[in-house]
Amino acid sequence: MPEGDSVYKAAAKLRAALDGQVLTRTDFRVPAFATLDLSGQTVTSVVPRGKHLLIRVAPAADAADSAAAGTGSAVEPSAGLTIHSHLKMEGVWQIYGAGERWRKPSYLARGVLSTASKTAVGFELGLLEVVPTASEDSIVGHLGPDLLGPDWDADLALANLLSDPERPVALALLDQRNLAGLGNVFANELSFLRGVRPHTPIGEIADPKRLVALGYKAIMVNKDRPIRNLTGLPRGKPRYWVHGRRGEACLRCGTRIESDQLGTGPTDTRYMWWCPSCQK
Repeated sequence: MPEGDSVYKAAAKLRAALDGQVLTRTDFRVPAFATLDLSGQTVTSVVPRGKHLLIRVAPAADAADSAAAGTGSAVEPSAGLTIHSHLKMEGVWQIYGAGERWRKPSYLARGVLSTASKTAVGFELGLLEVVPTASEDSIVGHLGPDLLGPDWDADLALANLLSDPERPVALALLDQRNLAGLGNVFANELSFLRGVRPHTPIGEIADPKRLVALGYKAIMVNKDRPIRNLTGLPRGKPRYWVHGRRGEACLRCGTRIESDQLGTGPTDTRYMWWCPSCQK
């Protein structure tokens, strides 16, 4: 599943292609919004929020009346709208020039947004919907402070994490209500860097404030990197200390990395990796 830094980079690409541009064609390939036509609308901003992408549009002054007519959709295109997507496991937004051939098959496309010169195609999106911009809080209001957003608040994130001291540290970090943007890669890597196993109750971690600071630093240094790297090793070397490395040697001590599932049900079960020597 894409992490907050991946969504941040996706938003930057969408912003460069769409921000301030008038949409010449839209195609929402989900039943609830299949009849919605936002052509003539102007993209006013592209905002990442944790793992969510918000593309805001508003009608051009001279096109508001015609854009509102005959869509048959549950949303009103004459008002400010937000195209909300979540990438989930396989989703990706790709940008194409006019007439450029898509690199993925068209049947995987869930959303198409075209301007005079660019087309943004969302493939295999886990979620795609259009909501009034005034109602954005209904879809992202539950999120904790965003590590890559202007609302980042380390003290609030720490308080959220410690509100359930018995919760395993990895699951606490993954809960977007505590802090928004960290996924499975960061949860495993941060556990390694702090020398604790992912199963450790977060209330038992020494200096949890340092854990929050480390999470912020790790995602910040990766937000503009083409390829995420949490070890700092050069190209061709492992980018992760433990994540996805079961059976391989720990880069610090040589002990074989172990893994197991952690969680209590289908909605919060995750695979975890750790070094049995470096993480006590």
